[in-house]
Amino acid sequence: MARNTLAAASLALLTMVGAQPALAHDAPAQATAAAPVRMQLQPVARNAYYVQGASALGSPANRNFISNAGFVVTDDSVVVIDALGSPALGQELVEQIRAVTAKPISHVIITHYHADHIYGLQVFEALGAKIVANALAREYIQSETARLRLEASRQDLAPWIDGNTRMVPASQWIRAATQTLRIGGTDFVLQHMGPAHAPEDTAVFLPRSGVLFIGDVVFRNRIPYVGQADSRHWIAALDSLLQLPVKVMVPGHGPASTHPKADMQLTRDYLAYLREAMGKAAANLDPFDEAYASTDWSRFAHYPLFKEANRMNAYNTFLLMEQEKP
Repeated sequence: MARNTLAAASLALLTMVGAQPALAHDAPAQATAAAPVRMQLQPVARNAYYVQGASALGSPANRNFISNAGFVVTDDSVVVIDALGSPALGQELVEQIRAVTAKPISHVIITHYHADHIYGLQVFEALGAKIVANALAREYIQSETARLRLEASRQDLAPWIDGNTRMVPASQWIRAATQTLRIGGTDFVLQHMGPAHAPEDTAVFLPRSGVLFIGDVVFRNRIPYVGQADSRHWIAALDSLLQLPVKVMVPGHGPASTHPKADMQLTRDYLAYLREAMGKAAANLDPFDEAYASTDWSRFAHYPLFKEANRMNAYNTFLLMEQEKP
């Protein structure tokens, strides 16, 4: 496949991907893009909750509800982690929070600035919440890529994304590799994990409860969207996560896990396999189409979004390995 054709397909996929009672460990049935998705609040620890998006591409039918978001009720306010993929979803998340507490929403911590996690931000900004994100996201917000993606989303995800939907910058940019925010008596440890899935990837760890909101550094029970990620550093980030005393992990996509080490493994193994297979092809100067066709994908082919994402992931990794080879 020609590189310019793949690049166009990559932008189209980027528009759609961004790229259960709690803690069910078994893989859920794959949601189709046409199926409506009900937002269901799931507890993960005392005063900590999340909602789970569908394992599907973003579409008007699912309102771009394809990612997870969470919140923590502190002594005096609510801290939200990620804002979902449309203003309507952001508003519905606010309603879910209001069903639990009347405390004000004081902060929204963003794990990364991909569309399916941030198009709901303007709802929280209007409520006066402070938006916190890693400073490396600033370049993306101001980029042509972000503008084109929003423009495409207004067409492909209407009416949920429209002319009133906009990019919302953080009001507090974090530059430190690790920073602890103490909000309402609760510590939120922000650990910069990028460049991995995105340059600004940020893990949010609650030491008291052992809950880790990890964003798209971990995809559970579905094929990750790799895009132009730095997969070598991504794997190193996953290895560093294994050192944390995590009791419950909330990934950016898929159900929460009480077996975090095991459930980080799919993402890690998939990235490692992409690098191994495409690295060999790049070193041998094999054409991409031949390399892709000759690779055994059977270990991963049954996961949701394999058909939609795997070829693009492999191609981008092929290009990366061409750059990395000595």
